[in-house]
Amino acid sequence: MLQDKTETQISSYDSPISKKLIIAVLVLFTPLTVMAVVQNGFLGIFAKAFQNYATIQIFVDLLIASFLILIWMWFDAKKTNRSFWPWALLTLAAGSFGPLLYLLFGKGKRSKTPK
Repeated sequence: MLQDKTETQISSYDSPISKKLIIAVLVLFTPLTVMAVVQNGFLGIFAKAFQNYATIQIFVDLLIASFLILIWMWFDAKKTNRSFWPWALLTLAAGSFGPLLYLLFGKGKRSKTPK
């Protein structure tokens, strides 16, 4: 009984509440991204990331986080029989949009953890 609750919580990102949260993040984050690209250009965003040690640290931190997310997506895509490469390329090109859309368009419930 307790394990059933735990397994349900593990796969909770498929719930409507989580999808609504992902959509809310995308709705709020997209205009910021569009304005940054309009103002600086796609490559200009990266040029700004190397202006001083503070921005370099943030950029490297985001690279590390993105790499860890890509590893998670690789294993999750294998486990759920989804294609990994479109989401990986989207993550490399557009950052957080890749994982957010990967979660948003997840198919069904995730497999349960072994007992």
